[in-house]
Parts: sequence; C-alpha cells; structure tokens
Amino acid sequence: MEASKSREKRIYTVTIAGSIINVILLTLKFVVGFLGNSHAMIADAVHSLSDFVGDVILLVFIRIASKPRDGDHSYGHGKFETLSTAMIGMMLFAVGCAIFYDGAKLVWVYLDGETLYEPQLITLWVALVSVVLKEGLYWWTRYEGKITKSQALIANAWHHRSDSFSSIAVGLGIAGAIFLGEKWRVLDPLMAIFVSIFIIVISLKFIKNSVDELLEKSLSIQLCQNIMNTISSVDGFYDPHDLRTRRIGSGIAIEIHLRFDKNMTIEKAHDIATEVEERVKAEYGEGTHIVTHLEV
Repeated sequence: MEASKSREKRIYTVTIAGSIINVILLTLKFVVGFLGNSHAMIADAVHSLSDFVGDVILLVFIRIASKPRDGDHSYGHGKFETLSTAMIGMMLFAVGCAIFYDGAKLVWVYLDGETLYEPQLITLWVALVSVVLKEGLYWWTRYEGKITKSQALIANAWHHRSDSFSSIAVGLGIAGAIFLGEKWRVLDPLMAIFVSIFIIVISLKFIKNSVDELLEKSLSIQLCQNIMNTISSVDGFYDPHDLRTRRIGSGIAIEIHLRFDKNMTIEKAHDIATEVEERVKAEYGEGTHIVTHLEV
C-alpha cells in the first residue's frame, strides 16, 4: 500500500508540474501568436492545449487506477491507466492530423502565389522557451514513467516531446521567415508537416499498445521466457507449462501450471508454489497477480 501511494505521488507531482507549465505556455503562445502574426504559433498553442487536456486525463485516470481491488474489480483498476494511455494516443493522433492539415493548407496558399505573413521576432523567442521547457518536461516525465512503470506517464512524456518538436518546427519556420526573406516563409508549414508525421507515428504506437492490453494480448516472447526462467529457478516441481500472461495497467498477471511428485504432501507442494509466487513478485513487483495450478 505504501509503495502504491509513493508511486501515485510521483506521478501526480510530475503531471501537475507539467500541467502548470502547459497552461503558461498555451496562454503565452495564443497571445503572442495573435499579436505576432504567426499562424504556426497559434497552431502550437493548440498543441499545448492538448498537452494540458492530456495531463487532466492522466490525473483523473491514475487516481482511479490506483484504487485497490473491490467486489466489482477483482483484478484491480489498472485497466483505467491503459484506457488513459489510449485516450492520450488518440489525442496525439488528432493533433498530428490537425498540424498536418494546417501546414498543407499554408503550403497550398504559398504555391497559389499568395504571400504568407511575416511573424514578429517575439514569436521566435517564445518558441525557443517552449522547446527548453517541454524538452525538460519530457526527460523528467519519461524518467518518472520508467521508475513507476507507468505506460500512461511515458505516453504523456512523448506528448511533451511532440510539443517540443512542434515548437522546434515553428521556431525554424519563424527564423526562416524573419531572416531569409519572403520566399522562405514556406519553411514554417513544411517543418510543421514533417513534425506532424512523427507525432502521428508515435500516437499510433501508443494506441496499438493500449488496444493490445485491453484485448488481453500476451506479454512479449522475451518477457514470457524471463518469467519461465524465474519460475524454474525454484526447486521441488517439474514441467512448468501452460503459461498465460497479460498486462493490467502498470502490472502484469500470470497463470502457470506446475507438476509435483504424487507422493508429495499438499502442504509441501503449497509451500513450493508460494515460493514461486514470492520470487515472481520480487522480480516483477508486489502488484503482480500470479496464480499457480498444482498438478501431479
């Protein structure tokens, strides 16, 4: 229980800090984007807004996922964390498509002979500040996601990085428009298109992983082999078989059949099975759900 509270606290700390920075950035980007004649900066502000919404989703669902098992959820509430990862992934996908559309529209306007607006210098400075802050948030959130084994937190870290890359594209486009002249203003939408493709690819990866978990896909072959090695390190049984695995949020569930000598007492077999369960939990976390089936 103490470990669960510590995990939840770490997730909340980094996510709340990120949401505060996102509110500051999206407000700054909207104001500077309108006043500084930068359509790319306004689009980047929308991206930061999606980051903030992602933070809110994560905060709500992590609280639910951290609740202990109850009568209606005998395996716990970990799937809510998986669901939040899927929602963040879908939001990333929508943002990526929107940035792609806006960039393509501006390129079309440019090719049609129209002159794109020249942004003000302040928009470049805001883009640079956004890159520094969001890249810092990415590394911090990613670190906490690995420590807490939270896929939702890692997904949110990539949400921060996508905003960082988006700001890099905006910064390059603004710099080109300001310092290279009118014909180079098209760099802004072109870079936005490039970044949007990256965002879409990342979002599809998170959506796929979440769907796999919700559909009870088994763990990777390598992880299953590692689990079998951990189980087999305990003496007193033979022929471990019919391994079944799945992920429940940040934890995993395991079922395994173990064969025992028919002359062994039930008490002795039970003690060995308990040792198997304890060794697995020591390796993969106390929240690991493991069931051993005893056979002769």
